[in-house]
Formats: sequence, C-alpha cells, structure tokens
Amino acid sequence: MKLLRYGPKGAEKPGLLDAGGNIRDLSNHVPDIDGATFAPATLAKLKKLDPASLPLVSGAPRIGPCVGGVGKFICVGLNYADHAAESGMEVPAEPVLFFKATSAICGPDDDIVIPRGSLKTDWEVELGVVIGKEARYIDEADAFDHIAGYCVVNDLSERAFQMERGGQWVKGKSADTFGPIGPWLVTRDEVPDPQKLDLWLEVDGHRYQNGNTRTMIFGVAFIVAYISQFMSLQPGDIISTGTPPGVGLGIKPVPVYLKAGQSMRLGIEGLGEQRQRTVPAG
Repeated sequence: MKLLRYGPKGAEKPGLLDAGGNIRDLSNHVPDIDGATFAPATLAKLKKLDPASLPLVSGAPRIGPCVGGVGKFICVGLNYADHAAESGMEVPAEPVLFFKATSAICGPDDDIVIPRGSLKTDWEVELGVVIGKEARYIDEADAFDHIAGYCVVNDLSERAFQMERGGQWVKGKSADTFGPIGPWLVTRDEVPDPQKLDLWLEVDGHRYQNGNTRTMIFGVAFIVAYISQFMSLQPGDIISTGTPPGVGLGIKPVPVYLKAGQSMRLGIEGLGEQRQRTVPAG
C-alpha cells in the first residue's frame, strides 16, 4: 500500500493511493496515518480494503507529510563512503547518529524556506525508514519485523550552521521545512529489498545526486538494530539513512548552495517524487 496524508497544513486527512494514481479517502477507517495506524492488525485491515470502494478525492489537494505525530526523527550521517569523501570526513566505524527537530517536517512539495543568515543551505536525498513496531535491543535478523514502510526524505542542511557554529549538527539540520517526507509511505511488503533502490536529486533541472542504496556503509536492518541498542524506537519514528554523493558541499572546485527562487526535484525508485521551491525566510 501507498499511504498518505492530504489537505491543508495541520488538518491533513488519511488517504491511500490506488493503482491508477488516485487518492482515496481513509477517514472512515483510521483517524490519521501515524504510529497507531502501523499496528499489524490495523495495517492488515487496510490491506483488505478494495480501493475502489473508498471515496475518491477530487482535484489536486496538497500532499502533507506521509506520517503524522512523529516522535523521533533520527538521521544517519556519512552512510555512503563516497559522500564521506566529498565531505572531507573519515568513513565511520559505527553509524553517526543525530536528531532532526520534528518541527522541520513538512510536505513533499511544500516550499523550502532558506533560513535567515543562511549562505550554505544544501540538499540530501535519503531513504526514510518508518518504524511500525516498538524496537528495543533487537537483533539485526529481526529488524524488518519492526519496519512499517519507507519514504523519500530530503535531509536539508545549513552547512555553516552545522559545521562552523560549534556544538552538534542539529543546528544545521532543524530549520523549519528542512524535513520534507513523502509523498507517501510505501508499506514494507511492496519493497522487497531496500538495498536495491535508485535515488536521485536535481536542482533547476541539473542532476546532482544519482545513487543506489546498495552502496550504503550500514544497511537498513543493521541501522534499525543498532539504534535500538541506544534508545527504543516507537511506531511512527522515522530514520533517515544517509545520502549518496552529489551534495552541494562536495561540488568542486567551488561548492554550490541553494538560494531563494530555485526548484528541486528528487525521488527514490518505487517511493515517489518530491518537488520543492526555495523561498526566503519572512
């Protein structure tokens, strides 16, 4: 299934994308697409529905973040060796973890706001893993049992805030709109191998990132099990698993960063696309 949330910001409704690309309303079956919806019994109930029996959503509504009420937004840094190299950093011996504020989450096609004082806002297409069942001290072999599905994430970053202002990376990762997720959550059964997915990103029609999840240093199952050794993972938590090379920071000889008035387009094989405009902070 492809589950989504549609409608005005803060008033999104639960939906399902049918085989024809139409949005079907799920409001009569679940209150939202969130952690509670990912309970095995609830997902099983939704899978049994005939999409044609659900109300058709007319027009072209805004698509919201594909998961509501996210508790934790955990990111993995430097998880592609060639991205670590372009960033001038060592390949990590263990996953590098950091948090992104949940207030950064926005819809997949919402405008991206360049923060005040920013000179180095950057892009990062990433595979998002959505937790479906609590994970605490789990083994790697059991990790997939705790995953509800996958989505596209743009892990936007302000590199000066991240690397030149002291402290932890969270400052450069958490500006409002720096966490577009979606357009939909694709349930685990429709993604047989998350380590065989092409992912890409373009700015103003120029393709900067073109990678595949098979080149991750640490795979999805390892990451989920690893994080569960340090904190419990709850239904609805999102893990952003790292980005392939081609970020603005790594462009030689002069890095390229986003400015207001540009457009981004990014996607992951089988998981949909995002399209965003950059706008100045008010």
